[in-house]
Amino acid sequence: MKKDESFMTNLTKFYMLTLLREEPRHGYDIMKELGARLGKKPSAGQIYPLLKKMQGLGYVTRSADGKKKTYKLTAEGKAFAMNMMDRFSRILDASVRQRLVKCACCGCEVYSGSVRQRLGSRTFSFCCTSCAAGFDGR
Repeated sequence: MKKDESFMTNLTKFYMLTLLREEPRHGYDIMKELGARLGKKPSAGQIYPLLKKMQGLGYVTRSADGKKKTYKLTAEGKAFAMNMMDRFSRILDASVRQRLVKCACCGCEVYSGSVRQRLGSRTFSFCCTSCAAGFDGR
């Protein structure tokens, strides 16, 4: 399925792909939903050329009901969306892993809010105050 992926250049485009994966949508609905979820509504000049590009690649079909056109991912488009989401997940995972702290007591991993405690000359990180209180430094 290796087609041209060069059009997927920013998070707005990626997020539009995830919206279409949720359900078929009208172009205006895509703009409105992106605005609600991202805090900034994209322009028609951002959305419709991308939909046309995705349609040309066979990732999206378009059907008309009156004046509104509904865009829906094809089977190939769903596979493409899953591939993009998997790739994005790996990027996020690598980023999050850099911030994980392992609890010195139980070994669980904590992203934020770890409890730090100094014992002697060493500082340890813990997932909670219970682990910190029960740790003897061995």
